[in-house]
Amino acid sequence: MTTGSVELVRDGPVRHRIPRTGAMRVPGVVFLSDRLLPAVEQDDALHQVANVATLPGIVGASYAMPDIHLGYGFPIGAVAATDVDAGGVISPGGVGFDISCGVRLLAAPLERTELDGHLEQLMDALAAVIPVGSGPGGVWELDDEAELDRLLLGGAAEAVRLGRGEPDDLTRCEDGGALEGADPGAVSVKAKRRGMRQVGSLGSGNHFLEVQEVVEVIDPAAAAAFGLALGGVCVMLHCGSRGLGHQVCTDHVEVMRDAMPRAGIEVPDPQLACVPVDSPEGRRYLGAMVAAANFGRANRQLLTEATRDAFARVLGRRDLRLVYDVSHNLAKLEEHELEGRTRQLCVQRKGATRALPPGHPELPPDLRDAGQPALVPGSMGTSSYVLVGLPGNEAFHSTAHGAGRVMSRHAARRRWRPAELDAELSGIGVVVRAGSRRELPEEAPGAYKDIEEVVAVSEQAGLARPVVRLRPLGVVKG
Repeated sequence: MTTGSVELVRDGPVRHRIPRTGAMRVPGVVFLSDRLLPAVEQDDALHQVANVATLPGIVGASYAMPDIHLGYGFPIGAVAATDVDAGGVISPGGVGFDISCGVRLLAAPLERTELDGHLEQLMDALAAVIPVGSGPGGVWELDDEAELDRLLLGGAAEAVRLGRGEPDDLTRCEDGGALEGADPGAVSVKAKRRGMRQVGSLGSGNHFLEVQEVVEVIDPAAAAAFGLALGGVCVMLHCGSRGLGHQVCTDHVEVMRDAMPRAGIEVPDPQLACVPVDSPEGRRYLGAMVAAANFGRANRQLLTEATRDAFARVLGRRDLRLVYDVSHNLAKLEEHELEGRTRQLCVQRKGATRALPPGHPELPPDLRDAGQPALVPGSMGTSSYVLVGLPGNEAFHSTAHGAGRVMSRHAARRRWRPAELDAELSGIGVVVRAGSRRELPEEAPGAYKDIEEVVAVSEQAGLARPVVRLRPLGVVKG
């Protein structure tokens, strides 16, 4: 099968291979079903998968998750690992502009029926305490740059240390709420200025806070380990590092474009600007990226506290427990067995979620037997899922991060009017609070792939299996 200029060879029911051609150093591997393939053929995402396969030091394959769609340099839904000791590169395009954009799931000690008669009031309270929009405004306005630097180093752990959360929050955060290796000095003054007034804010676009109900338990043992039960109430948060992370990406793309000729690196797309991980520019970007990731974790921690305050005000309960917090735009230095030996790899996940299997040593003790929750939101008005990682995952313990767009934001605005979308969501019982009604159609359910199919392909491909299904009750959109 040829899609545009890219050849796809079927290797199984949901596994397709892009054979090595030209400058490709490894093949592409794309996890798609026949139902999902036509949507991917509409853009140039498969060509981007092939371009990523040309990066110096890449190992295994250039992987694409079932929610793949066109991105900056890398497609969204991409996973690529490079061998650090063999000159492997790091690319800001492999992380994206919203560094450490991720998902956090909270479980409330409530049954769905306890929201009867209170849901509208709860959504009003949440909309009042959750800052939204693309500009400044956050739960926590920092005093000075020194305070910001401490947050860039300490992430969610620093927020908790200052009383903005509970110590137990950190045990269910990826990396304990803070990645090591942050370098606040590698974050530009402009990036810091953008971040100073955005700590604890949702942002805009596809970011959201969603009140949900557990409507199906698929794996009872794993669900019990995660603290999720049928009929329970959850809150899902999706946001990232705001303007600070965006500026970090912008700054370091320019640095790497200047550095590539000196390093003798050529790429087929300037959006794939990259340098060796173990180079001055690579180490500086990695330090800035980690700092931005810690900002993103602190951001979600602050929004957690604001959510608890709203629940307390309306329902008299603020004891929402963190199920898990995981990033889906991140590069991490990880050890993986490859070709019979352990290698240090820089795993770049862009629109892809880490999904550790049961028994993995990096899991917190209370999740060691069950595996890591992988949080996969659907689109506004459709189901979301909690998955768990599977052993033998060939894509470096990665899975899909969501439904994935099937329509551009501009096309979605042309297709739906705000009033029509309001009526559609109201008809299925979803209460919506939005920062901008005019932009709400960008996030219409029809603008996204079928989440059921994305989850089914993830399981068939051996990436992750579903544990529970959640349905939306109320949404705060940026």
